[in-house]
This record gives sequence, C-alpha cells and structure tokens, in this order.
Amino acid sequence: MKKVFAVFGDPIEHSLSPVMHNAAFKVLGMDCTYHAFKVSKENLKDAIIGANAMGLGGLNLTVPLKEEALKIVEPHALAAAMGAVNTVDFKEGIRGYNTDGIGAERALIEAGVKIEGAKVLIVGAGGAARGICFQLASDGAEVISANRTPERAIQLAEDVAVVGNVKGCGLERLDDLIANADVLINCTTLGMHPHVESTIAVAEQMHEDLVVFDIVYNPLKTKLLTEAEKAGAKTVSGVMMLVYQGAEAFRIWTGVEPPIEVMKEAVMGALRT
Repeated sequence: MKKVFAVFGDPIEHSLSPVMHNAAFKVLGMDCTYHAFKVSKENLKDAIIGANAMGLGGLNLTVPLKEEALKIVEPHALAAAMGAVNTVDFKEGIRGYNTDGIGAERALIEAGVKIEGAKVLIVGAGGAARGICFQLASDGAEVISANRTPERAIQLAEDVAVVGNVKGCGLERLDDLIANADVLINCTTLGMHPHVESTIAVAEQMHEDLVVFDIVYNPLKTKLLTEAEKAGAKTVSGVMMLVYQGAEAFRIWTGVEPPIEVMKEAVMGALRT
C-alpha cells in the first residue's frame, strides 16, 4: 500500500515541500506520496495522533506548529534542547526531531560562510529561529536573537545559551544590530507569498560586507534579498535550507539517501513558474 507523508501548517498554501518530496520519491521509484494540510495549533494534537493512527510515514511541521509539537511528541534530545520540532516519525511511537538547524547550517556553508566566530543577527524567535540559533551557536557563532516581542527573544537566548554565545533583545536598535552583524537571517514570515512587499530591513540599513539569508523561499527572491543586493551584500536564498532540512527529514523517515539535486531542481522549477 502506498505510504503517505505530509506537512502541517497554517498557512500552508505556499509550501513546496510536496513538490520537493514527491520528486524525490518518484526518482527513487518509491511507492510514496506527500501532501500539505492546513492544521491550526488547536487541532495539532488530534492531527498528529490521527496521522499515526492512519499509518502515515511521517510529518513535517511548519509555522506556527513547531513549538506546540513539543507538548505532543516524544522529542529527540536535540529537538528538546532546541525547543521546537519540525519533523515527526512514527516508526517507534511518535518521535519529534528538528532538522531546521542543520538545514540552515548547510545552506550557509554552501554559500561560503564561515560560521565559527561570525556575528549572526537572527530576526524572529519562533520555532525556526530556535533551531537555527541552537545550531549556529553550537558551531561557534556569536548569535543575537531580535524579536518584536523582546521577552520571546530573551527567553530563546536563555534556553539556547547552554550551547554557546546567544543574546536576546527587541527591534528598537535594529540599525545598530545590522551594522555590527556579519550575517543577517530573517526567521519571520515577512516577505512570504502573498505578502511579497514586506521586509525586515531595507538597503539603507545594510552594508556590503553583510551576508543576508532569508529562510522564506517563496518568492525565490524576497524583498529582503532584493534590498540586500541593492546594498551590495551577499544573499542566501531559503531554497537550500528547505532542501537540506527536507533531505534530513527524508533520511529519518525512510533510511534512504535523498536525491538532493532532484529536490533542489523541483523547488526551483516550481518557483520559476
């Protein structure tokens, strides 16, 4: 019988995870299919338990479900430490993992960024920000989490500080924070389709030695990345984070090495249409 996988989120219409994973299943000749479902935080527990009961192969979780999932699944130690779950596996109970951090790390390394010693400013303090903060701090970066609600960023920093140098603050000094950063990462939904004119910063706030990484991948070139190009900064698309975190989830679910180039081309092709 065909094995079904899925991504849960709200909103979910923008997700290209189905395109990416279905391309991987097809090229590997696996009798599997992947779908997107709109699931609210209030319904997440029922949805995860239902997915397990129906025999789904595994789940991805996106905004705003990653932190809520910690209350429902049995988290892997790394996901528990990060404070967020983006991947659920059903082979041995209901296990939760976080592949966001490794996805972001590999995207930055592929772009030629030296993470150790880098001053990284992460805007946002949700589930993705937690995973990325934890990973980059573990890799030796000096991380600042800045959020519209300072208390969330400060709490994130306290939670993650066990692995490295992390501080939390509000957005009132954003200009100064960007001026002193080597890497700026957008971990908010600003700029995501269909709100494509939104951005956390504009060219005048950036400098040419900055690396700007937007984890939003739809559209392919967000307003933030367009502004970064105007400033002469180096840009990193969210596409490769999507691909690398998805590839790690694929390994967890199937034990099979994922076809990363096929997954990348599937996403890029969908974004070009």
